[in-house]
Amino acid sequence: MTPPAGTGPNGPLATLEHKLLAVNAEYGYWETVPTRWKDNDVYGHVNNAVHYSVMDTVINAWLIREAGLDIHRSRSIGLCVESQCVYKGSIEFPEPFRVGLRVGHLGRSSVRYEVGLFREDGETPVAEGRFVHVFVDRETRRPVEIGEPMRSAMNALLTGPTEETTA
Repeated sequence: MTPPAGTGPNGPLATLEHKLLAVNAEYGYWETVPTRWKDNDVYGHVNNAVHYSVMDTVINAWLIREAGLDIHRSRSIGLCVESQCVYKGSIEFPEPFRVGLRVGHLGRSSVRYEVGLFREDGETPVAEGRFVHVFVDRETRRPVEIGEPMRSAMNALLTGPTEETTA
């Protein structure tokens, strides 16, 4: 039987998995997110769609609490233009997610968040994902530069290159 395209030790998914795999110490922000009874699917574990919701929630909570985003009044807003998740294990209700957040790339108007979802007592993630936000003007929806204090908060979580170092 031939494995699915992109899998195996030399496929693009293996490369992605290698790039994403992290340990707890590599995340600068942590939050615990409870699972709910309705998060479990018929297979007895938290459904994969819930992982995306947890990542989105932690990113936006961090933006509001730590980076100064006012979701009702800020002139710029972040639009998700890319998201991805690699699943490495399962978790079941009532066990909470322990979620680590870092910034893998910071550009002029975009940021790539990298998120690790761990069991509460685990060192290896059950899932790792990434979200790319492009910040745009709330009215025109055209890209704008990420301003302060948001840029400083993002720099504090940065583990990868900035636009200046990659240009």
